[in-house]
Amino acid sequence: METLPFQASLRFPCASIFTRLQRRLLLQFIGYNSALIGVNEHPVFAAPLPEMKEPEVIRTLKLASGVKFQDIVEGEGPEAREGDLVEVNYVCRRSNGYFVHSTVDQFSGESAPVILPLDENKIIKGLKEVLLGMKVGGKRRALIPPSVGYVNANLNPIPEEFGPRRSLLSHANEPLIFEVQLLKVL
Repeated sequence: METLPFQASLRFPCASIFTRLQRRLLLQFIGYNSALIGVNEHPVFAAPLPEMKEPEVIRTLKLASGVKFQDIVEGEGPEAREGDLVEVNYVCRRSNGYFVHSTVDQFSGESAPVILPLDENKIIKGLKEVLLGMKVGGKRRALIPPSVGYVNANLNPIPEEFGPRRSLLSHANEPLIFEVQLLKVL
């Protein structure tokens, strides 16, 4: 008695792989392969391909303090300098990607920017280093090691809500990832 391919695949699990492979080869042969039906010769059969642009390379800079950062968007406004007051939006995550705090609501998109002084005694040193030299409108992603992070509980930015503040300070001994957008230099 002759077996059907389906019945053969029940007895021999490898047979289903073989039949799928045969089916793919058959479909390619009868015209589902663009090279065989001449799509390149007859552009009527094919959608136009958009021009591909080379992606811009995002370079990571490492500072002497161990802070690593990337310019995601280069700003075009005034540059932040030592002693300035800056208005920023940020998202803070643990190094494993878990969310800690943000000034931007992920659902509504509303933001509550914070004003930070670029002074080592009032802001975490690593974030200050990231903001220095940044231009208004720019975005940076930074990995801030604990040695230049929240070395004491009085350094900004600290969330006002109890839960995020507790979460942030309980993870002060591990690297944090900040994504910062510079909105204004005041």
